[in-house]
Amino acid sequence: MSTHHPIAVVGAGLGGLTLARVLHLNGIESAVFDLDASPTARTQGGMLDIHEESGQAALRAAGLHEEFRAVIHAGGEAMRILDREATVRTADDGEGDIRPEVDRGVLRDLLLGSLPDGTIRWGAKVTGVRTLVDGRHEVTFADGRTITADLLIGADGAWSKVRPLVSDATPAYLDLSFVKAHLLDADTRHPESAAVVGNGMMFALAEGHGFLAHRTPGGSLHVYAALRAPADWVTSGPIDFTDVEAAKASLLEHFEGWDERLRALIADADGALVARQVHALPVGHRWDRVPGVTLLGDAAHLMSPFAGEGANLAMLDGAELATALAAHPDDTEKALTVYEQALFPRSEAAAAASAENLDLCFAPHAPQPLVDRMAFYRAEAEAEAEAEAETATANATG
Repeated sequence: MSTHHPIAVVGAGLGGLTLARVLHLNGIESAVFDLDASPTARTQGGMLDIHEESGQAALRAAGLHEEFRAVIHAGGEAMRILDREATVRTADDGEGDIRPEVDRGVLRDLLLGSLPDGTIRWGAKVTGVRTLVDGRHEVTFADGRTITADLLIGADGAWSKVRPLVSDATPAYLDLSFVKAHLLDADTRHPESAAVVGNGMMFALAEGHGFLAHRTPGGSLHVYAALRAPADWVTSGPIDFTDVEAAKASLLEHFEGWDERLRALIADADGALVARQVHALPVGHRWDRVPGVTLLGDAAHLMSPFAGEGANLAMLDGAELATALAAHPDDTEKALTVYEQALFPRSEAAAAASAENLDLCFAPHAPQPLVDRMAFYRAEAEAEAEAEAETATANATG
């Protein structure tokens, strides 16, 4: 027999959890369904920089900003851009605490712990979604269970099962693949690698390929070797990722002539190498209003990671959707319209920036285009700060 929920959320990622938390604060119950068997079924990825205007705004709406501040990675905002010779072309020591870093798993645990017991239904893998004749939405799970919902929210990521109810768009491969590696206890076991990465995020770039790495609070390094590659490079390409040492040797052929300190990020990696393709939805993805269903996060606006906006926007989406629903308790369609009218332009702007930044990172003469862009951002920020200071002085003396 099918169970009915007024609000059902598919996906217990950061966006779905933020949505459920802000709804809870407003006295609105929701049921969240996630395919993982438990909260600890898999690791949750690396570090996130949480932006003031999006992720931090969402955490404030969720009443969790102070708790978030207690778990940030102090100093993790540091960033450096290197060339293939490991020459530092630009660096930021991370002072200012504008976009503090936090471990994704720690942030997820913070949100999970803020929800009433039973909010999350684990082990709920969605296999089908359809709209019934009465306007409700039915969700079918792999174990044969079904539920219905008056409002169905797809927070289920890149390959969303809910998205087809509102859009026929599918993610496209961006001709870029990552190979993920880890170096554990780096300061002790891999000191040269730790030094080249620095205290936060490191980009080492050349045309068509590069290394992206960041330091975790526990002293490990998460490394991504990035390659412009055809779609089948990961799935049926020349590298056998089941043989770790052979995979390292094959991958390093793409980095011939690079500084040995950078090549060591792969050569000395601990454990398996994991390859994945980078996909995105079309920039400006949107849909016509469909009664009783909407999307948030990657389900709505999957983009590459080169604007650092994915998790931030997912949380903001969740907070703003919950706020709209609380503001229009008797008119769900009004709430969804308000939410989507704000969602579409901000996600389009972020997706466009992400696409542009990806091209900058792997353009001819890289990393210079990215170095120039970062210099522009710094000059813009300094000009804004100077203008604000002049305004404050004028107000104080006027």
